[in-house]
Amino acid sequence: MKIVVVGGGPGGYVAAIRAASLGACVTLVERDTLGGTCLNRGCIPTKALLHTGELYTNAMNGHKAGVIAKVELDFAKAQEKKNATVSQLVAGINGLMKGNKIKVIKGTASFTDKDTLVVDGEGLAFDKIILATGSRPVMPPIPGIEHPQCLTSDEALELEEVPKSMAIIGGGVIGIEMATIYGALGCEITILEMMDEILPFMDRELVKILRNKLESQGIKIITNGKVVSIEDKGRVASLNLSNQEKVEVEKVLVSVGREVDTEALNLRASGIAHEKGKILVDNKQQTNLPNIYGIGDCTGGVMLAHVASIQGEIAAENAMGHDARYDEKTNPSCVYTNPEFAGVGLTEEQVKERNIDYIVGRFPLFANGKSLIMGSTEGMVKIIAGKKYGELLGIHILGPKATELIAQGALAIGVEATLDEMIETIYPHPTVSESIREAAMAAYGRGIHI
Repeated sequence: MKIVVVGGGPGGYVAAIRAASLGACVTLVERDTLGGTCLNRGCIPTKALLHTGELYTNAMNGHKAGVIAKVELDFAKAQEKKNATVSQLVAGINGLMKGNKIKVIKGTASFTDKDTLVVDGEGLAFDKIILATGSRPVMPPIPGIEHPQCLTSDEALELEEVPKSMAIIGGGVIGIEMATIYGALGCEITILEMMDEILPFMDRELVKILRNKLESQGIKIITNGKVVSIEDKGRVASLNLSNQEKVEVEKVLVSVGREVDTEALNLRASGIAHEKGKILVDNKQQTNLPNIYGIGDCTGGVMLAHVASIQGEIAAENAMGHDARYDEKTNPSCVYTNPEFAGVGLTEEQVKERNIDYIVGRFPLFANGKSLIMGSTEGMVKIIAGKKYGELLGIHILGPKATELIAQGALAIGVEATLDEMIETIYPHPTVSESIREAAMAAYGRGIHI
């Protein structure tokens, strides 16, 4: 079986490895660098700089725990460390390709018809294809957005120095994480969100707590603040908002979302069903053409690296004759703020929209010993469950290491656990994790420590 994977990001390279492990002869086509946006311009470099910001903040506040130190920021060194991390991981993926006998071709793939795939003009034989071409930043049609001080998230990760001030257009995950990075490193941040709240797809109750925390850290947040134009004032940019406010900053990060990157594929010639460039697939990741699959961002679904990877495994397995299905119910959403924010399953807003009879358990982290020790007590664990049977519907965590703890929530929802089963589980003490059990108990009015 000859399988061609188009795109070497977290979906594509995982699909290639899984297909090879099942006995396929795999060729992977990548026009840029293996690892895709996630490894080179997204997840990994962002989290590397977030780690720098976290260390810097902790060092600055070390005196609260009795650690007195002179603290300086070497941003060039931080960028060097970030780049070294990326390079090491890219080298690791190259090693995985060789170890799995996957042929890697550098170039741009496109269809001339449904049976012909070419890479920079050269035909490539295949039995099946997995498309994983990813996404790219959206640049909205704002007059003046071509201002030299306006950046995409890609460019914001490559700055040589921390700017004095930055406006971030968009209060989604990328914008909020960039605000966390540069705010921690001393940049004056203003977030401009056209909707009535930041992070619109996360649980609203916890979003409000996070917003208050961000504002207490000096980050200014303007909601219902659509940017209507940007004026060039030399070394600064002046943003005009729909509410008549003006914001003048040194840099502008445009972070209003991402769009599918499928233009080069020439989908019209292929006969693959698509909608505004989004490749349409079923829960087996199969397109309308039985020998072609689509995964990750290019399908226009949830644009997260871990989703692309899982879909890559599913597509590879189905391409090799298995019967695998994608189920989004265990897909966690993570925001690497300070404190971290993560959720899996339904939010309270979604439960209400579906008219589900439910109960909620909350446990504030100011009552958790480990959170108090760590000096991070502003957050909460919130569990939503069905009222009749106590089945878990959603778990949402705002607090230290929330992005690590949420995996437990994903597992619990995946195995259809109940509040009773969460309560019957023994959690270690002192840990932040025991707050999950406390929240489950609180849903039944059985809270011990609150």
